[in-house]
Amino acid sequence: MIMASLLLMAGAKEMRVLVMTPTPKMHCENCENKIKKNLRFEKGVVKIETNVEAQTVTVTYDASKTNAENIQTAMKKIGYDTKVVSDKPQENRKKK
Repeated sequence: MIMASLLLMAGAKEMRVLVMTPTPKMHCENCENKIKKNLRFEKGVVKIETNVEAQTVTVTYDASKTNAENIQTAMKKIGYDTKVVSDKPQENRKKK
């Protein structure tokens, strides 16, 4: 039983949530789609959320496959410089 628990913990992914602000600013749905379309190919990216009003791009990623620097480099390739607002572990939410 203990061995099974250790194996599960060893295989657990460290999911992180990166929040960035892009420059130039996103202006419309096309800007959001451009970011989502291109970031989804970055290895380890699990979820991408954009918010034009708040000017944020939120990326949930597997830290064993990528990191914030790689995601920022991917953003730069499509024409956006970014400033990291936060990069922290994803909170585990237990289902009730």
